[in-house]
This record gives sequence, C-alpha cells and structure tokens, in this order.
Amino acid sequence: MTSALKLWPLLTATHRYDKSLSTRNRDAGKLIQAPILAYLIETSQGRILVDVGCDYSKINTPEKAARYYDPQTFEFGAPEMNEEQRLPYHFARLGLTPADIDVVFLTHLHFDHAGGLCDLCNQKNQRLEVHIQKAELAAANTGIDEVYFDDEVIAQDNWKITEGEYEIAQGVRAIASPGHTAGHMSLWIEMPKGAPIILAGDAADLQENITDEIAPGVCWQDNDAMAVESIRHLKQITAQESTNLWPNHDIAFWHTLKQFPEFHT
Repeated sequence: MTSALKLWPLLTATHRYDKSLSTRNRDAGKLIQAPILAYLIETSQGRILVDVGCDYSKINTPEKAARYYDPQTFEFGAPEMNEEQRLPYHFARLGLTPADIDVVFLTHLHFDHAGGLCDLCNQKNQRLEVHIQKAELAAANTGIDEVYFDDEVIAQDNWKITEGEYEIAQGVRAIASPGHTAGHMSLWIEMPKGAPIILAGDAADLQENITDEIAPGVCWQDNDAMAVESIRHLKQITAQESTNLWPNHDIAFWHTLKQFPEFHT
C-alpha cells in the first residue's frame, strides 16, 4: 500500500546548452533545449517536493546574473525563467502556498535543483524539512564544483541530513545514485494506479543516458564509472519491479508527461 496519491511534473525553467553536458564525451557542439523540472507528490502523509529549480533572482537580476553566471564558467549563460515558472505560482494554481509543503527532497545541490529554496524556506514555513545526503552536502561545501552556488549549500536548521537509502513516506523511497555528484539520490514512487515511477534526477539527463548507459557530462571528480554504475542500478530496479524510469532534462520525454496542472496517478 502506498501513501502517494498524485504526482505533478513542474516546469521551472529551460536551459539551452551543449549536449555533451548531458552525454559525456558525446555530441559536443550540438545544442539542446533542456527542461528544468521539479515534482510535487501529494501523499496521505503530506506533500513532498522533489527539487526546487533555480533562484529566480540570480537569473533575472543583472548584477546577480553577472556574478553567478559568469561566461568564464557558464559558457551557455543562465537558464530562461519567468515569474510564472516560480514554485509559488505553481502552488497557487493548486490553491496551495509554500507553507503547504512538508518535505523537500533534493536529488543534489546543483544550482538548478537547489536554488529555488529561497522561495520556500522562510519564517512562515518553519516545519518544512529539506532532505539532503551527508556526502552531497560535504562535497558541495568543498567549493571544488562551480555548479554548486555557495549561498545555496549551507545547511539550515530545517535541513535533515540523511545517509544512504531510506523511506520518506509509505511507498516513496530514496535510492542512491552517485556519480553526477557525490551524494546524488533518485526517488522511487509507488503510484496508486499505474506502475511505480523512478525519478532518475541527474543520474540520467536524457533517455539516451539510460538506453546507451552513457554517463552525464558532469561527473563528480570525473568518476564516470560510478555514474554508469548508478544508471545500471536504476535499470536493474526498473526491470525487477516493472517501474517507469524517468530522465530529468529530456525535453522530448517531458512532452510525453501530464502537463501542469494535470497530474499522474
């Protein structure tokens, strides 16, 4: 029996960049348009938000954009994000506010997955739990990877630092999938009607990563073998448990999903 009731994919931004950033050592020079997604899960035990997208102000405030998306580091510039793609706007269309979210599960701490915490973590939302792996937080705080933004990876009082795989709610389970980052996690969701779903996160940007077992373009300390092993692990679970494995930045795949405010059950 699962506690999951509904699953909404949320488009929070798009980013145009070189495909080799998603497929390691493949298709350099080919530009792709990638969705930046979050997912809202309604369960009988509360609401879980999976990833939170980007910090809107870092993209749309010129002085912040110049600092955080310096062309020396971000050759392809900042993602494109408008006001209506911010999480509070999505919530409002469902009659919700950020205070109605109980748990944020961060697959990892890169800017396009953790930046939107600024729209959620405030004094009005003290009970919100932010789940992140201990290894992920430690890696982010080394400062080695420039895709972690310094002011987005400082643990706050409401952060729940986790280790290994665990159940967040009945039928919703965190799965270890390191490689893209040191503590990357995917999420297994037992759906009330259809087959279970695994949200791969950036363990698999594109369907191509899954089909061809290609590591993401960015791997923690260049450990592409770890990243490929995580893809194989997710595929093994998919085969054993007859699940659907969803890539994270594949715009063609995203178009096959229910479009907000429609939802999966």
